[in-house]
Amino acid sequence: MSTDEDNNGITRRAALGNLGTGATLPFGNNAMGAAGEPAKSATSVGTEAGRFDQLASLPFPEGQPTKQTVQTLKDELLFQRATQTYLWAMPAIMTLGMQAASETAFGGGYNVLPIWKDLTDARTLVFTPNTVTMYAVGYLNLGKDGPLVMELPPKLQGFLSDYWGVPIPVEGTDFAGDVGFPGPDRGKGGKFLLLPPDHKDPVPEGYYVFRSATRNVLVTLRAFVANPDDLKLAVEDLEMTKVYPLRVKAEVKPMKFPDASAIRLNMLPSTDSTAFDQLKQLLDIEGSHLAGPDWLGMLASVGIVEGQPFKPGALTRSILDKAAMTGFKIARVLSFESVVNDVSHLMYSDRHWINPFAEGTPAQPSGPLNLSWINRLVGYRDLDARTGFFSWAWGVSPGMFTYTPGEGAIYAATVSDREGEPLLGGNNYRLHLPANVPARLFWNITLYDAFTAALYDNGQPAPALGSPQKPEQNPDGSTDLYFGPKAPKGKAGNWLPTVPGKAYLVILRLYFPTEAAIDKSWKPGDFELVQ
Repeated sequence: MSTDEDNNGITRRAALGNLGTGATLPFGNNAMGAAGEPAKSATSVGTEAGRFDQLASLPFPEGQPTKQTVQTLKDELLFQRATQTYLWAMPAIMTLGMQAASETAFGGGYNVLPIWKDLTDARTLVFTPNTVTMYAVGYLNLGKDGPLVMELPPKLQGFLSDYWGVPIPVEGTDFAGDVGFPGPDRGKGGKFLLLPPDHKDPVPEGYYVFRSATRNVLVTLRAFVANPDDLKLAVEDLEMTKVYPLRVKAEVKPMKFPDASAIRLNMLPSTDSTAFDQLKQLLDIEGSHLAGPDWLGMLASVGIVEGQPFKPGALTRSILDKAAMTGFKIARVLSFESVVNDVSHLMYSDRHWINPFAEGTPAQPSGPLNLSWINRLVGYRDLDARTGFFSWAWGVSPGMFTYTPGEGAIYAATVSDREGEPLLGGNNYRLHLPANVPARLFWNITLYDAFTAALYDNGQPAPALGSPQKPEQNPDGSTDLYFGPKAPKGKAGNWLPTVPGKAYLVILRLYFPTEAAIDKSWKPGDFELVQ
């Protein structure tokens, strides 16, 4: 069996054998199967029991491993540690994928704030955006630029999160992450000061102060659209945003607001070894702020060490490629489990709709988990819940869920019909919404690709339907929506097309929910298979 010495000085087996699967559809910078199916390969994992038996039965004659056993187990160790590193770093890998695509297209810097000036559609591959508010997303490096000031106009909504997806707390308040309507400015706008974790200088007055746990910060802003046929006012609102250094030592760069709707963008996380290159770049910026000794050790075990070259050889890269794809697939499995580590994600006990914070209460809106994904009852970080969430969403903040009538939003998601079967693009379904949908602002149903969690490409600019489109109601005020390749006769206004061979997931959004949504006296039906 041939071997190869890679650039990290680790002997690798040339025949990689059972270390994972490839794929065949564009995802990040990779090629992968349309539904995440493994590509045809000369090697095969076989049954999982067989794989585990093979590892457990590797020969140790007279208590010593053979050379082949050593090579196989070293490869397996790298694969396992790389896969676990990918799962642990899912929030950062997700954000880095967005940043890489944005900066490749538009350039980087505190002054660059891309805006989806024609709203998001299936041309932008990014996790579960809505199609009814206008997004602007930026990436700040407080390590490079120092403390930054962000000036926001009135009437926006958004959040600031670190690169672990944690909403950044606002000093001296109970707010975390939120700006605009759900934030400390309550939609009036203002000046927001972002500080790096190691900032020790006195903090000036006159700002809402956000101290990030990482030097890198993700900025997500949204403007509400009063008239979908006239987006100019929403664009103008977002273009009033200013970002500049707190202590100006040189000329402040003028703001740039490129139109992210004008091109195709793949902002999905990398599912090959590129993810580990990006983690190396992040570690060199963050240093010890990124993780504690144990997880810095995990990074080191796959060759990622602050300040040292990361140049894996071809064989190591092949293992890292497979580990990244396997990690992402595991994350997608976790994303729609109804119970994760004894915490129920079911919104309703008799429905298939889920939410990571479904067990929330007015006293603890996020339920047993806080927004750092710490289980309040026993004190551990729920890595499975965090990993699953950030494989289909790019952020969370208190303003995104609520137990106060008329504020925030409620989200419910499903990938299953009433029988628990996947929602398949070739099937026909009906979804029943009882009368008086409890959303003071509006409600919306949006379809997403089941594997990528990007907007579902069904040939429509926006694969969504909701109260702004005024679907026909039944005599009792309820609404039936239809999903399938062809519209039912006379129901085209209540129908979203789906594509045979392309499964999907669904998110129901209730904006400014009323009491009936919060106490769950109103609840949507499950998807019902119809002929």
